[in-house]
Amino acid sequence: MTIRLSPTHRLKPLFDRHHVAWLSEEAAERQDIRPLQIGILNIMPQAEDYEFNLLAPMGRSILQIIPIWIRLREHAYTSSDQEHLNKHYLPYDWAQSVAALDGLIVTGAPVEELSWEQITYWEELRGILSVAQAARTCILGICWGGLALAKYLGFEKITYPQKIFGIYPTRNLVPDHPIMGGLDDVFWCPQSRHSGVDDAVLEAAEQAGQLRLLAHADKGGYTIFETCDHQFLMHLGHQEYNSSRLLTEARRDRERGRPDVGPLENLDAENPVNTWRANRNEFFNSWIKHVYLTTPYMKGASAPELTNEIVVDNSGEEAP
Repeated sequence: MTIRLSPTHRLKPLFDRHHVAWLSEEAAERQDIRPLQIGILNIMPQAEDYEFNLLAPMGRSILQIIPIWIRLREHAYTSSDQEHLNKHYLPYDWAQSVAALDGLIVTGAPVEELSWEQITYWEELRGILSVAQAARTCILGICWGGLALAKYLGFEKITYPQKIFGIYPTRNLVPDHPIMGGLDDVFWCPQSRHSGVDDAVLEAAEQAGQLRLLAHADKGGYTIFETCDHQFLMHLGHQEYNSSRLLTEARRDRERGRPDVGPLENLDAENPVNTWRANRNEFFNSWIKHVYLTTPYMKGASAPELTNEIVVDNSGEEAP
């Protein structure tokens, strides 16, 4: 949990300089810890099977988390269990009425090779991001979700001739960052994408004070970046994936016979070893902590009434 410090404590400048979270005694005394309500806009194929990939790392947080599963009105979800979606998912406007969302996660989707105009739900998603931005909700975009956030902010994607597919060493560019601070200086990160954002464009945006670049891989370029106010966090990798999800995608691509998709890199399909689990857990826990520390409630507003009974169990673990 966060360290309590007096505003005059001699270590406060050191905490601030290294972006280590702290609370004043006054703020700590009025703290009444409640579950965080995290909206998850799940657009992944077989949405119900993907859910645990996100719940496993978030379930390791000491904070209680209520996942609010969100579906798009303009997306058919043809590969997903409709009964499950009808029972557990809400459209975004309904989710907003059920609970004031503290954070929002936008997942990947298998549409990165389509133009934005071809994506039937792009305008709906833009509207959701606009509402969330105005509400100061912390937003995390994963893989295509990260590209969608980048597009919303004005940064166009580029398509690669060969899919970035496997586990890649990734350099932590800001090791004292509030979210990146617990990750290794070089960490392994799963990637499964045909698109990204041009390095030169992102570097120019950082120089202009629009973005902060947080992680880079030799293959796939800048993998993690954010807006300078920390509200939008874009992770173009799949840190939440387990090895079985990657192997499933590899089998699917082989069956489709795509010439632009090679074998998985840096992962033995016969003996898959997860080399990214600890950094996965740290990344999601740090983002959850950031959400918690920046909610309006932590800044003095009253807590919203809770109406959703789903709570992440801390005993959860990823499938092998």
